[in-house]
Amino acid sequence: MDGAIHAIGVLHRGSRSAVEFAGGPDFASGRGPALARPVLQVDGRAVPLGEGALAWERVSGWIPTFTSTVGDLVVRATIFAPYGRDADTAGLVYAIAIENRGSREVRLTIGLEGELGHRQLRVRTPRMFEDHHVARRGESSAVILGGSALPGLVAVAIAADGESTVTMAEGAARYAVHRQVRAPAGGHAEAAFYMAVGPEGDGAEATTAVMRRRGWRALLGATRESIRSLEQSTGNEGVDGLINRNLLLAYFFGVARALDDAHFYLVRSRAPWHGRGVTVREWEALTWTIPAVQLADPPLARELLLRSCELHGYAPGSGVRYFDGTLFEPGFCIEGAAAYALATDRYIRETGDDQIVEEPILADALYASSEDIKARRNEQVPLYSTEVTPSGQPAAFPYTLHGNAVVAQALDVFRRTLDEETAREVQEPEAVRAALRRQFTKEREGKPQFLSAINLAGEAVADDDPLVSVLWLPLYDMVDRSDSAYRRTVRSLDLEPRYLVQQCARLMGPDAKDVLKWLRRAPLHLGLAAEEVDASGLATANGTDAALAGLLAYSVWYAVHALGVGT
Repeated sequence: MDGAIHAIGVLHRGSRSAVEFAGGPDFASGRGPALARPVLQVDGRAVPLGEGALAWERVSGWIPTFTSTVGDLVVRATIFAPYGRDADTAGLVYAIAIENRGSREVRLTIGLEGELGHRQLRVRTPRMFEDHHVARRGESSAVILGGSALPGLVAVAIAADGESTVTMAEGAARYAVHRQVRAPAGGHAEAAFYMAVGPEGDGAEATTAVMRRRGWRALLGATRESIRSLEQSTGNEGVDGLINRNLLLAYFFGVARALDDAHFYLVRSRAPWHGRGVTVREWEALTWTIPAVQLADPPLARELLLRSCELHGYAPGSGVRYFDGTLFEPGFCIEGAAAYALATDRYIRETGDDQIVEEPILADALYASSEDIKARRNEQVPLYSTEVTPSGQPAAFPYTLHGNAVVAQALDVFRRTLDEETAREVQEPEAVRAALRRQFTKEREGKPQFLSAINLAGEAVADDDPLVSVLWLPLYDMVDRSDSAYRRTVRSLDLEPRYLVQQCARLMGPDAKDVLKWLRRAPLHLGLAAEEVDASGLATANGTDAALAGLLAYSVWYAVHALGVGT
């Protein structure tokens, strides 16, 4: 590795997509041309930074840094996106500090070089921009990268933190930005480079000027302080690392401000290699991402809950959405409709902010979800049907165990939050739980176990859906963790690790302690959540899953703090 940045991405509301700039189309592999690569010259001689192995680590478990030794020089680099009060800017900083351990002064040229070789729009699959890539010099010795067509959606500006030399390649979108510094014997030298994004080049360049004025050290200090304020503690270093890495992934990759309107949006993952892209399901946004954000930043969780109601609450549970609320894939999911009530109840319970129910947009979403759920009630039995499960797959039969357990908890919330007259008409949740006991159990060797889906006509399936497993039932107050039918059903399941969400569900069950140990050892995707894993916990598909990272962080936190699972 050579410390190169191969791609950067932003969320763009107007196109309902992520927009990504890269050195080449194979950027996800880390091969091919770099968008920005650090370079070093010592007394006029080019020295590859990778000449010595780069030792990478993450400051505060998140900010990437590396150290490399080149002769008598020790190179330390920090790459970060500024975050926090007076630091939150649309861009990143590449800061390089060099310690000279030699006996003589050296002249250093520190720079960023790269090219814009690929631009793409991405909802789930990438589509290349059709215009030419362009690199031009700005008004302040900044390099501006973008497309030739006007108006452009996104532009990137790159500038050094001081006097620099900028060179451009003829006929290609290649550039170099170099700083000249001296490192005395036994002394230090440093340089920083700012990369900012904007809807067009002038705005991107203006942002680099703001970053330069604030200074990279102040930006880094504010970012580190803000990240530390988000961290959770269980008293166990290994568990804390697992929680905080994934909490931060949910916080920064499952939530984003769109470049063109500066509003918050929830997405499955901003990672460009994740197959579910920047679409969103209400169930995942409201019960996976927001609870994790709530642990670290309750005011933001409040804003996101209201934002979800604004964008998606007009038709609860109706399907997969573009992040702006437009319907992407129709298909009614009963859990998605109920998720507004569960998220509201959890928010109030854990923050004490019961005034949120006075917000009109939240009230509208709760009333709408109550009506949509009511419309799915069976005429004879207090059970509720669904079209698809939270995974997006058609339900094996209309009435699912997981869906109705979730509905029962949602009904309990409706009865406490809706106006008195409406609340009286809400189905008694205990009647639903009693119906679940009657309709969703079967005798095996004379002892009851739970079924996963039925049609109320005698047909049923017992196969557990790993994504909405019976393991979650205690979380929805359907059963106690010690319930005999629950434990018997759990023992009958195939629990060989494949889907990480099922491993999270197992934290609610009888073998939670063993699962927590497995999660601590699991490599995942560089320690971050992945949708699919192998038996050892190594990611096999859809790594850097931000919404699932939120579920992982919250489930581990909940298991330790609420259930008392030992570490």
